[in-house]
Amino acid sequence: MTTLQELLQKQTNVKVIAPEIDYSDYIPFDLSATTTDLLDLPLTDSKAFEEFVENYFSKNQAKVAYGGYLEHRNLYKRSTVFKDINIEERNIHIGLDLWIKAGISVLAALDGTIHSFQNNLALGDYGPALILEHEIEGLTFYTLYGHLSLESLDGKAEGQVVNKGEVIGQLGAPPVNGDYAPHLHFQIIADLQGKKGDYPGVCSKTELEFYKENCPDPNLLLQIR
Repeated sequence: MTTLQELLQKQTNVKVIAPEIDYSDYIPFDLSATTTDLLDLPLTDSKAFEEFVENYFSKNQAKVAYGGYLEHRNLYKRSTVFKDINIEERNIHIGLDLWIKAGISVLAALDGTIHSFQNNLALGDYGPALILEHEIEGLTFYTLYGHLSLESLDGKAEGQVVNKGEVIGQLGAPPVNGDYAPHLHFQIIADLQGKKGDYPGVCSKTELEFYKENCPDPNLLLQIR
């Protein structure tokens, strides 16, 4: 039987943002704890961090920065969603981030239906997020799109059919996207574990083996580089 990882790699011409931007204009973006500590990046100031991202684009003559799957990050220390005295700290990113300006169109990766959507309001959370359900070759799985605009949730309904490449929303700005520099958090999920409109995008060290299996590398599907 085909595995989910094999199925993802069989898909072609998949884009989830700005279809007019060629992958040759994408650049890797390392936000691991080691890098952000070394550069002393302003992780708690979304405006200053947005300026850093834009300077990174300009310096490298790029239009989109991407990366982050399984990165150990310090981005989340400011939020009790990820760091609380009563729980193990969650700081390993299990999606792929695509950094670009707010307002850019977000596309459905594949044919499917809207599973659920929700505005996740906590500091550092997704803000508006949308989850699609897909069934291909007998396999059911999900794609999550986080840090959208509020308007992206307008007119949405569970069970609504979406087509591959269809615009399903736009990227949100810091006031609504969890207070981050604008970017899309894109994640593939095998089992949603009963959740709706939300699913962990960051895990702890002890949870990592489960989430590596349940949330395979999104670049298997996007094939950016």
